[in-house]
Amino acid sequence: MPPRLPRGPHGLSRDEVLTIQRERLMIAYTELVAAHGFHATGIGDVVKRSGMSRTAFYDCFDGLDACADAACQRFIQVLVTEMTAHLADVGNDLPAVIGAYLGALQRDLVVARCFQLEFDAAGPVARERRRTALTLIARLLLDEHRRMAADDPALDPDLDLEVFLGAVYAVRQLASDRLDTEPAPDLPSLEPQLSGWLTRSLRR
Repeated sequence: MPPRLPRGPHGLSRDEVLTIQRERLMIAYTELVAAHGFHATGIGDVVKRSGMSRTAFYDCFDGLDACADAACQRFIQVLVTEMTAHLADVGNDLPAVIGAYLGALQRDLVVARCFQLEFDAAGPVARERRRTALTLIARLLLDEHRRMAADDPALDPDLDLEVFLGAVYAVRQLASDRLDTEPAPDLPSLEPQLSGWLTRSLRR
């Protein structure tokens, strides 16, 4: 949780104050949804957990949906940024893509539970953001596959994006099931099995 603003004069600009307050509210919202569910979380709950006032909440967000959307966007941004940074270090092969996704979820299971499980009830805007993020991951897989197929005649070079999108949804669902059924899941342990299955399925 970001630190509370100091009492009295603090020398921060209004934009800096709002940034800190938005972060506190989004973190509080994420923790509550992960613990109690999407529909069980209200503005009063978020205000109480963040230690802020309703006035401060409405200074930052028009309502609970705006807070939820901002938190969802942040999750996707962090997930994609962490994956991209990981792939830059280890290379863009198929196990690395899957491992980067599972590793990013593992680093904060509270956030993962909020957005992998509970946010399916958030409505069409959140679902569209999820589709956009998963399509981006599928394109990473497709690009890597085409690069590898140029050097490996055993690989099918003509597979469509939908093949990889289906694989990404399968990985997401398996990770979500672990999050839903195990209090302390080891998500990266899914990678070897998934990588083997995916690699075999891409051959001619």
